[in-house]
Amino acid sequence: MKLNPDITISIIDKNHKRETLFSSKATKNSDYLRREQRKPESHIRLPFSRDADRILHSMAYTRYIDKTQVFYLVNNDHITHRVLHVQLVSKIAKTIGRALGLNEDLIEAISLGHDIGHVPCGHVGEKILSKLCKKHNVGKFFHNVQAIQFLDVIEDKDLTIQVLDGILCHNGEVHDKCIKPEGKRDWDSFDDKVKKIQAEKDVMPMSYEGCVVRFADNIAYLGRDLQDAIEIGLITDDIKQKYPKICKDLFRLSSCKEVNWIILDTLAKDIINNSYPDEKDEISFSDEVAQCVNELKKFNKEYIYNNRILHEQDWKIEYMFEFLFNCFLKDVEEENKQSVIFKNMIEPEWISEEYKKSVKPAELVRDYLAGMTDRYFNNVFRSLVIPNDIVTDFNTRVELHGIGGSS
Repeated sequence: MKLNPDITISIIDKNHKRETLFSSKATKNSDYLRREQRKPESHIRLPFSRDADRILHSMAYTRYIDKTQVFYLVNNDHITHRVLHVQLVSKIAKTIGRALGLNEDLIEAISLGHDIGHVPCGHVGEKILSKLCKKHNVGKFFHNVQAIQFLDVIEDKDLTIQVLDGILCHNGEVHDKCIKPEGKRDWDSFDDKVKKIQAEKDVMPMSYEGCVVRFADNIAYLGRDLQDAIEIGLITDDIKQKYPKICKDLFRLSSCKEVNWIILDTLAKDIINNSYPDEKDEISFSDEVAQCVNELKKFNKEYIYNNRILHEQDWKIEYMFEFLFNCFLKDVEEENKQSVIFKNMIEPEWISEEYKKSVKPAELVRDYLAGMTDRYFNNVFRSLVIPNDIVTDFNTRVELHGIGGSS
């Protein structure tokens, strides 16, 4: 069904008026660039809004629901999973972006897609899979590059370069005081950024919206990981006494129960205060807040991410990854089409035909493992290692002697 022409004109007019409120830093919707432009753009959804919808409807996004953030062996429904984290990043980034007059549709699309490349079992799983990838000559694993693999290659969503670039250039591992956009709006520049990341070099987004999401990613996990660690008892009263002094003073950590809220509010407002004028060519923290963020990251790394309690069973996870990688690689090389890797990575219609034709065996295994949720990863391992129960086929009424059969 087509829109009423009068309604179409009204929508176009409203969209145009909205863009007149944008900052000079903002990415205009008319600046979008796709690889192929398979469909004409809609009057209802602007290009970056359409990208956000394409990500939401991707199979990779659906799998966010059971991918852990930090605490991958903790049975507690109140801790953060990836699906919540990306929503938090989107909310924080849009709040900052709106204050700075940036394109919120672009911010939302980048935010929703930025962690799609994460593997089961959090960062530990990523390190293990990376080691296996290097062993099998497909290069070191980077979850931001893998996100591009899922969205741009495997599912071939024809996303804009601005969205893909923002997803590629997020990096929660590093500490940024300020970020300036870099890179041209062309696919050669984008491909060059991919190569730089694979060479273990850091790259910055081409847009201010991408820069804001990169900051929002850090803001979203810093306080939330601390809150989750307190929730499961990893951060105890004696450890709280070791909070960095600058963080105690700025965030009131020692007395405030709303740790996450205070951190979010303080950091978001600081970025707005330091990035607001259009004349500024960067998105940045103040000196004091940047120092505080750096100290809090060090604290979280020591008492949360590197906590020995979280890593006592890493050797089991490593065994599981190695077993599954070798098992599926053998299946692919021997063309065992009864294997679940064929049923899930070759047969589905939503997977790009070009990908199916060109992917190498070890790359196929990497992509399959990277796409697994934590629960599915565990279930597949069990199905291949633990014998199945013998079940009676009630349809043919076959009776197995000694198992529920008549005497």
